[in-house]
Amino acid sequence: MTPLLELSEVSARYGQVAALHGVSLTVDEGEMVALLGANGAGKTTTLRAVSGTVRKSGDVLVAGKRLRRATPESVARDGVAHVPEGRGIFSELTVWENLRMGAYMVRRPDFKVVLDYFPWLESRRNQQAGTLSGGEQQMLALARAFLARPRLLMLDEPSLGLAPLVTREVFRVVSDLNEKEGLAVLVVEQNAATALAAAQRAYVLETGRVVVTGTADELRSNDAVRTAYLGY
Repeated sequence: MTPLLELSEVSARYGQVAALHGVSLTVDEGEMVALLGANGAGKTTTLRAVSGTVRKSGDVLVAGKRLRRATPESVARDGVAHVPEGRGIFSELTVWENLRMGAYMVRRPDFKVVLDYFPWLESRRNQQAGTLSGGEQQMLALARAFLARPRLLMLDEPSLGLAPLVTREVFRVVSDLNEKEGLAVLVVEQNAATALAAAQRAYVLETGRVVVTGTADELRSNDAVRTAYLGY
């Protein structure tokens, strides 16, 4: 079966600084995959290589279609939604205006199904997005991405700056979207234990290279991974 997302020998750089060195990975339809590693390992750059926001070499394919000179808009039209680190909401716009921005490529956006997963948005629709709490902003970013009805959702550090209780709620919603909607997810996450509890498979990056890959259970039982990334 053709993977929904496939990276083959992808390299990327910022000016003269190489950030990725031949990264290869796959995400299948309806699968949640975690991308783990220390700061500077290349996790964010991997997502950017998919969404077309960094210069790259190698092959990136979505549903078998090779993305050559991909722009962020064309990648979004191919069914990939990217929630960047820091959430990327429009803080001066209202909650509802932010949601409408996520629906600009959808002919008939289904606000009802989004509100089924994020019911609190209805009562906050006229609130300025920048006045929401960090957890609420992350949920708004997720809702805006889901409104585009992507096949693949890429999340960059969704727990950043959030309390543990809020982090669990964010991952609960992401898991629901994965399981109930069949939404494939590629998540970059510093909290490796949380990511591995939600994902089916994971890749570990180190200095721009994949150094370990396997099922979530295999990585949890890997002594080197536990010591380096899980803290026990």
